Amino acid sequence: MSIHFGTDGWRGVISDTFTFHNLRLVSQAIADAVASAEWLNGAYQGPAPDPRRMVVGFDTRFLSDRFAVEAARVLAANGYKVHLATADVPTPCVSFAVRQLGAIAGVMITASHNAPRYNGLKLKAAYGGAAAREQCHRVEVYLNDNESRGRGPNLMDYDQSREAGLIDRFNPTPAYHEHLRGLIDLDAIAENPQHIVVDSMYGSGRGQLKGILQGSGCEVFEVRGEMNPGFGGIHPEPIARYLGALAGAIAAGHGQLGIATDGDADRVGAMDGRGQYVDAHRLMALSLKYLVERRGLTGKVVKTVSTTQMINRLAHKYGLEVIETPVGFDHIAEWMLRDQVLIGGEESGGMSFQGHIPEGDGVLMGLLVLEMVAATGRPLEDLVQDLLEEVGPSNYGRMDLRLARPVSKQDMVERLAQQAPAQIAGNRVEQILTNDGIKYMLQGDAWLLIRPSGTEPVLRVYAEANSRQDLEGLLEHGRAVAQAA
Repeated sequence: MSIHFGTDGWRGVISDTFTFHNLRLVSQAIADAVASAEWLNGAYQGPAPDPRRMVVGFDTRFLSDRFAVEAARVLAANGYKVHLATADVPTPCVSFAVRQLGAIAGVMITASHNAPRYNGLKLKAAYGGAAAREQCHRVEVYLNDNESRGRGPNLMDYDQSREAGLIDRFNPTPAYHEHLRGLIDLDAIAENPQHIVVDSMYGSGRGQLKGILQGSGCEVFEVRGEMNPGFGGIHPEPIARYLGALAGAIAAGHGQLGIATDGDADRVGAMDGRGQYVDAHRLMALSLKYLVERRGLTGKVVKTVSTTQMINRLAHKYGLEVIETPVGFDHIAEWMLRDQVLIGGEESGGMSFQGHIPEGDGVLMGLLVLEMVAATGRPLEDLVQDLLEEVGPSNYGRMDLRLARPVSKQDMVERLAQQAPAQIAGNRVEQILTNDGIKYMLQGDAWLLIRPSGTEPVLRVYAEANSRQDLEGLLEHGRAVAQAA
């Protein structure tokens, strides 16, 4: 079939590939895969979950609530007790509910930060994070097997499912908020309350920060917190180009700190009191610095291959080990499950830290940014400046370049490694890494990462350098590689 699970679930264009019919087929394959004897093998350590309990949640996208009901109907028809959220909630809220309720798996209807025309499905494992790649592959195997045998999905009437106690509507938010309050120093926030602007980008993070901060003394002004399934025509991704509303609210005097979450609130972005965007690289570095120096925490630091070297320089200062993984929070989650990880994150804004579930959480990280500002008594712009003076400078860039035709990721990486230049943009190549694409480590801690997509004719180019001039030189090399391909 044309349905495949990528880095973070299955996504498709609404009414094209993401249809009620296809969702039912996928839900049936999930029901079959979760019921298989191999489902938990190597993917879960801890108290045995209830093998017949599932959690289903959804975001604010067009028809997400209806899609969630259909998924629940299929799961109920297969004998699962389904806890179905009563309203849109963040993905990490659903993941936490899976672990808290002892469910064997969970389903989140969302296309995360993708364009409004998309919807999707994220599969969650019993540990409260993204299902392992082996588990997602098992769903694909059942999907194809069911199709080859002409086996359609089991389906149960919604009202009958409710009467039989197989679908239970519940609100996962209170337990999730209680958990986050245990991870954030709300006393420090209450001692120095801030005026903040929250941009929910019309996503399911709406109302979350405001609800948790009730009684803290903080003044929270929320923009784009109403229901808008079309997201105002933009990608609900918390990066500079889509945060005009947040910058406008800060300019209008509604706050000195801005926090933004994406469509399903598992990613975070921030803006300082001058309306300057603070990207995930700097947020993760600031978080690491704060958690070590203020909270006294320790552990491994896990980051994806496309994340800033500022993390490495800080970790070296603190004597902490850095683990670099391929892109995708599921790789970070694997480390969080098997080792003591202080913080894990990726350049896209998905981050989590010690004590939380192995899942990126924009709500949690937004609260941590607020705690940093309140506890230090210094605005975000000053904290960023101190960071850059200590472990910077850092100039970062990324491009997604279309290719004329698809290329083999493995073949291209092997060819680029064999033909590696001695220097790029005047910077000597000191090391070559190939754990996800090809990464040229250059003198002066600069680097260039070239990642061919495994599913579409796209070349993703990432670079970091000490100066804007060096950064442009590295990105230009990436453009040349794309043209040659």
